[in-house]
Amino acid sequence: MNIEVKVITRAKRKEITREDGALKVKLLSVPRDGKANQELTEYLADVFCVRKTDVTIVKGEKDKRKVVSLVMDEAEYSRKMAEIQEKA
Repeated sequence: MNIEVKVITRAKRKEITREDGALKVKLLSVPRDGKANQELTEYLADVFCVRKTDVTIVKGEKDKRKVVSLVMDEAEYSRKMAEIQEKA
């Protein structure tokens, strides 16, 4: 499934929230040499309990707004998002 992601780099801590139908993901790294993209795929894999290879940036590799593909079904995604919103 594909999801829209807005990335905020150079944040003080990693965080993921829901904003305007997209995920807002705060990352620690700088957007240089693909480091932020690598951190994004690793973080999303960790949050959604999938392998790193199951997370792919489909669109927007050099943009703050991205489309990311996750190998998981919508029911599992909805359950994980509910858990994230409970923690917030």
